[in-house]
Amino acid sequence: MAVILKEEDAKEWIYKGEGAANIVLSYNGSSRSLVGKVLRIQKVLKDEGQSANGCVALTRHEKLLWEDIEELVESTSKEVAEQVFVKRVMSPLLDPMHIDFGIRIAVSRQFLVSVEKNVHNQRPAWRVEVAGVDTLCDSALLISDHSVFPSSKGTLVADLCFAVEIKPKCGFLPSSEFISKRNAIKKRITRYEMHQFLKLKRGEISHISKYDPLDLFSGSKSRINQAIEALFATPENNFRIFLNGSLVFGGLGGSMDNASVSSRETKEKLEALIKISGLQLSSFLELVAEALYRSAVLDKLLAAQKLDHIDIEGAIHLYYNITSQPCMVCKNTSDAELLHLYSRLHSLSLKESLKIVREYLIATTAKDCSLMVSFRPSENGSSANKYNSVLLKSCNQSFDYKANFIDLDMKPLEKMVHYYELDMQIVDYYKKNTLLEEIKCGTIGGCTEDKHIQYQH
Repeated sequence: MAVILKEEDAKEWIYKGEGAANIVLSYNGSSRSLVGKVLRIQKVLKDEGQSANGCVALTRHEKLLWEDIEELVESTSKEVAEQVFVKRVMSPLLDPMHIDFGIRIAVSRQFLVSVEKNVHNQRPAWRVEVAGVDTLCDSALLISDHSVFPSSKGTLVADLCFAVEIKPKCGFLPSSEFISKRNAIKKRITRYEMHQFLKLKRGEISHISKYDPLDLFSGSKSRINQAIEALFATPENNFRIFLNGSLVFGGLGGSMDNASVSSRETKEKLEALIKISGLQLSSFLELVAEALYRSAVLDKLLAAQKLDHIDIEGAIHLYYNITSQPCMVCKNTSDAELLHLYSRLHSLSLKESLKIVREYLIATTAKDCSLMVSFRPSENGSSANKYNSVLLKSCNQSFDYKANFIDLDMKPLEKMVHYYELDMQIVDYYKKNTLLEEIKCGTIGGCTEDKHIQYQH
C-alpha cells in the first residue's frame, strides 16, 4: 500500500487499546482501503528514552540468537524485526490461518505527534505515566481489525459482530529440575494465581481472580466454560468484549479498568447489548467456550508455551553463558547442591545455550499474547465455507467464528534478568503472605469450597 499518514490523517484514527509496547488505533474514516483496519504504533519509555519493546535494532547477542533467520537478523529496525518474527517464528508454530502479519506503512512525525495528543485523555493514566508514542518511528503496522467480521453481503464489515479478546496466560505447571526446592510451589500453583497476590499488594488489581489458565487449556468443555465465566467475573486486562469493533466490556489497557462486574448497571448494559444477537449473557459466554473447544486453537498455543523446558530458573544461567557475563544467580547462591546443578548449565556449549534461551523467549511470547475470537450469526443457519461454524444447542442458533492471535511481540534478550527477578518476587511474596495462605486454606472466616476468596484490597 503506497500511503503515508500525515498530520491531517490523525483525526481519522481513534484509540482502541494498548499493551506494554504498542498503542492500537482503529480507523474511523471513509477510505475503503483502511476501513476494518487497525494501526499498531510503537511506544517509548519516558524514563529511558527508548522504545518500550527494547532496542531500536537487534543487539549483537540477539543476532546470534536468531542467526538462522537471515531476514530477521538483517532487519533495519525493531519494527521490521517484529513483523519478521511473527511471520517466520510464531506463524509456523501457531498456524498461519490464525496469524495476521500485517503490512508496514509510512507515518510522518507530525502524524504521530497529533495521535499522541488526540489519545492522551483516553489512555489509562498509569500507561501515560510510563510511556508515550515513539514519534521517531517512520512506520507503523497496519493489520485487520479482528474484533469485526468481514461481511458476506459485499460490504466491508458485517452488520452484527461480537468479539472477545482473551489473554490466556501460561497454561501449564513447570516441572523443571532446575526449580529450586524453596520455589517448589511453582510446580503446584500456577504462575497466574501467585502473580495475583503480588498485583493486589501493588494496587494493580482490586480482587483476586478465580480464573485458572489450566481450566482454559484443559481440553474439557466444562472447564473451558468455567474459565470463561471466571474471566468475565474479573476481567482485569485479560478479557474484553467488542460489539461491531467498539469496546463494550473490559479495560482499555489498564488492569484496574472494570476490575469486576459486580456493578448491576454494568451487567445490565452488557446483557442488553448481547441480546442484539438474540442471546442471553450466559449463552454468549457458552458460545465463546464452545468455539474455543471446537477450534482446538489453544492446543497449538500450549505447545508453543511448553518450549520453555527448564523454566526461568534454568534459562537465566544460559543467558549469562550467551552474554559472557558472570552469573549473578550463582554469585548470590551458597547452596552447594544448587551450584552443582547449575554447573551443568554453565558447561553447555554456546549453541546449546542459544537454542534453549531462544525457545524460552518464544514461549514467553506465547504466554503473553492475546487471542481474538469473533462471531456473527450464520445466514440461513449455514456458514460460509471460509469460516468455521458452531451451533449453540441451548438456543438453537448457529454462528460463524474466526480466531486470531495478536500481540505476538518478540521479547528482548536483555529482559531475561527482569523475568528472573519478577519470578522470584512473585514466588517470594506468595510464600511470605501468611494471611493469604490462611485464607486460601479456609482457616480464616470459616471454611470455603472456593479455590480463592475474593475480597477488597
